[in-house]
Amino acid sequence: MRQLIDYIFNLGALGLVVMGILDSSFLFIPTGNDLLLIALTARHHENVTSYVLASALGSMLGVLLIDLVSRKGGEGGLKKMMSRKTLKFVQKRVENRAGIMLLLGALAPPPFPFTAVVATASAFQYPRLELLAIVAGARLVRFGIEGWVAIHYGRPIIEMMRSSEFRWGIGVFAVICVVGSIFSVGKWTRRSSPA
Repeated sequence: MRQLIDYIFNLGALGLVVMGILDSSFLFIPTGNDLLLIALTARHHENVTSYVLASALGSMLGVLLIDLVSRKGGEGGLKKMMSRKTLKFVQKRVENRAGIMLLLGALAPPPFPFTAVVATASAFQYPRLELLAIVAGARLVRFGIEGWVAIHYGRPIIEMMRSSEFRWGIGVFAVICVVGSIFSVGKWTRRSSPA
């Protein structure tokens, strides 16, 4: 696992694009892109602009994947992707305030159900360009703030990341993400398969 993290870290901006796609699509990698952005910016302040742009691009591409699948599947597809309770909760909010929910979801950290909001807005045919514009703007703000924090508090962040406690925590977090992704994809696959 450590080698995978090092590999993604060494990809720099490209790693942020890949992580953004994974983080904003069907896989369960909460805050993965945020942590990578902070770690890279803390070490390489001069690249903060490209890191922020790469993170936002990856996030938009992940959202586009969700949009393509959800828009085609419509409401019937949503029933296969999420529980009835989650669908009802998100649908009620998205129908009345889709733009605001997308904005808040793109700005908010987990456990906000960002993927569910995007899937629901897309299934109910929220305009794609508007959806992507809202996500892009909000993600640029979020990642820009994180980049600023990393520049100004980079040394303590790097010291914390070098500690064995942090590495153990990241290892546990990575295992949780893998298990969560397997569970999420398995649940979606079971619901998608014909009865």
